[in-house]
Amino acid sequence: MSLLKNTPGLDDLVGAMKSFHVIRVMGGQDIRQRYKRSRLGPFWITISMAVMITTMGLVFGNLFKTPLHDFLPYLTLGLIIWGFLLSCITEGCDSLISAEGIIKQLPVPLHVHVLRVVWKNFIIFMHNIVIFPLVLLAVGKGVDWHVVLAIPGFILLALNISWMLVVMSLICARFRDMTQIILSIMQVIFYLTPVIWMPQLLTHRIGTVLLDFNPFYHFINVVRSPLLGQAPSVTTWIVTIVMAIIGVVFSTIMTGKFKYRVPYWV
Repeated sequence: MSLLKNTPGLDDLVGAMKSFHVIRVMGGQDIRQRYKRSRLGPFWITISMAVMITTMGLVFGNLFKTPLHDFLPYLTLGLIIWGFLLSCITEGCDSLISAEGIIKQLPVPLHVHVLRVVWKNFIIFMHNIVIFPLVLLAVGKGVDWHVVLAIPGFILLALNISWMLVVMSLICARFRDMTQIILSIMQVIFYLTPVIWMPQLLTHRIGTVLLDFNPFYHFINVVRSPLLGQAPSVTTWIVTIVMAIIGVVFSTIMTGKFKYRVPYWV
């Protein structure tokens, strides 16, 4: 941690934490602006998500020959958490570019622009997660004490997605084509990650081993497993915690190195 002491990157991160009220206001304003004059507002996303979950649950449940009372809650959480991840990455890649005017005129920490995206999508996530209790009620399932583990799980998810967005936003600000490359990679990752399919469908050991090397599987699993009444595996805890620590350190160092070049890149 001595690498971070008294560096522009650490100062930027600390400054963003002290300005968290700015992040909340800007994130909330983004949602209000997007759904201006709409009566339902962000609940349109919730309605769309509910329709997609119902349709995909019926289709893929029959396709994978999986009991609906097990598959539907699993699919619901998978799509909601993946939606949070994908939206953060999609918007986060261009977060610094979109904030060009602010970056060039005001001394706002760079982390503010990235965390603004995370906060906005966290609000949408909270809107979408209300679908899950309704699904549990529909299939006749409940929750147990494991549900409390979803709180530290989501904190780890948010930490990991935040440092990833910091790195991606800096890269995409310098190299504009990287946004499309990252989004194309995310499409591939979607099919490689058990979002709409269950790991039990992998009959070959190589497939299960590859899952352990898929960080997005662990990001989703650390939140989804507790809500499904299961404790996340030790591997999942280790991967998400280690990645969060190393990632925050790396992104802070990277911010310190390139912070003063960003106004020229955007």
